[in-house]
Amino acid sequence: MSDSNYPVYGQITGPIVMIGFGSIGRGTLPLIDRHFSYDRNRLIVIEPREDAANAEIFAKYGVRHIKSHVTKENYKELLKPLLKEGGGQAFCVNLSVDTGSVDLMKLCRKHDALYIDTVVEPWLGFYFDKNMKNSERTNYALRETLRKEKEKNPGGATAVSTCGANPGMVSWFVKQALVNLAKDTGLEIETPAQEDREAWAKLMKKLGVKGVHIAERDTQRTKNPKPFNVFWNTWSVEGFISEGLQPAELGWGTHEKWMPKNAKKHKKGCQAAIYLEQPGANTRVRTWCPTPGPQYGFLVTHNESISIADYFTVRDKDGDVTFRPTCHYAYHPANDAVLSLHEMFGNGGTPQPVLHVLDEHELVDGIDELGVLLYGHDKNAYWYGSRLSLEETRRIAPYQNATGLQVTSAVLAGMVWAFENPTAGIVEADEMDFQRCLEVQSPYLGPIEGHYTDWTPLDGRPGLFPEDLDESDPWQFRNILVR
Repeated sequence: MSDSNYPVYGQITGPIVMIGFGSIGRGTLPLIDRHFSYDRNRLIVIEPREDAANAEIFAKYGVRHIKSHVTKENYKELLKPLLKEGGGQAFCVNLSVDTGSVDLMKLCRKHDALYIDTVVEPWLGFYFDKNMKNSERTNYALRETLRKEKEKNPGGATAVSTCGANPGMVSWFVKQALVNLAKDTGLEIETPAQEDREAWAKLMKKLGVKGVHIAERDTQRTKNPKPFNVFWNTWSVEGFISEGLQPAELGWGTHEKWMPKNAKKHKKGCQAAIYLEQPGANTRVRTWCPTPGPQYGFLVTHNESISIADYFTVRDKDGDVTFRPTCHYAYHPANDAVLSLHEMFGNGGTPQPVLHVLDEHELVDGIDELGVLLYGHDKNAYWYGSRLSLEETRRIAPYQNATGLQVTSAVLAGMVWAFENPTAGIVEADEMDFQRCLEVQSPYLGPIEGHYTDWTPLDGRPGLFPEDLDESDPWQFRNILVR
């Protein structure tokens, strides 16, 4: 896309209220400006921090900056007048940490404002509350608060939940990967209707998919070595530490025959997932991506691990589960982030005193290879996803690296879908039109590719030392988890 032919998807008639202006907010703002028409006098960013770089961007786009935290105590008083100001339908874009997503979307929907976020975010204190049980600190528990609100108040103004790269975009990749896999295996089908969850679940079952890894490798490199006592990452450090110190979580498939000793089931809710009594960012799994091939990833908890497993569950007429895929994140972040994690967990899980997001000027090259690995079917394993480079990111979008653009372009796609479906109620990415969302997002994703591999987690094992393996089924979690 050249500067002169960005598609404009419509006019936002009310104010745009963006909560948070970290690395994702900075990258999202120019995409909103490119692809929507709106009144610049009603573009508002609520961000407690103030720095020269942000001030320059605010001046360029005519942003009204409100220097404040959004808290459980002030959110109604702060946001209500902003959402109602000047008439029209407002759009709230929540890209912050420590902001109660469900409370914010309830407020927005009450005032007929559209809403989007990238995570079911709790209020400040949740992630590190030692008085809570680990089961209560899970993304499963957070998602259940969303599901209860959706059940209690169906329909109404659209609120798109958890719509970034992952969770978000990867749910759209899963559906496209299933369509591709069906074609490549000679299964003649019509693509299921978007709203037909049961048909999508039966398609995954019919194809023999046992599970899905959200398989990612970030190879972006810095110009200078990471200093000691600093946590470097290519996206929100606060966000990564918060989710990394939650329990490891995964959607739990019906093909699994073994469970780790420290695994726990949930007593209530959708029952689609389990959690481990250990932090996700200190839990390793075996996975595969096109560039490195076999690799280790961290089993960091994410909403999509639960929502994908839940969405593709097949039940019989009595409601009993007959199929469900295992699903979890398998994340190899940038090397500097891996080193940062190593230092943090070596210090008892205490974060470094300086937290820093590497911007496009501090990085020299690399790609963020983010996709879904569907495994266990007749063609063994299929990775489908984005292989976006830092070089291309610099060319097509300002103020972000490759990791950021995969997130911000998904926010854009979610906003477009919400704008075009303004009365859909509360939705997760799995329930949205994956073709429309990828149509909007694809110009920002670099090469989108599918790769088959004959790799399995049993390759090269056992090696020099004995291992507790299940050789009857390579794709058992028993073989994937690094113990």
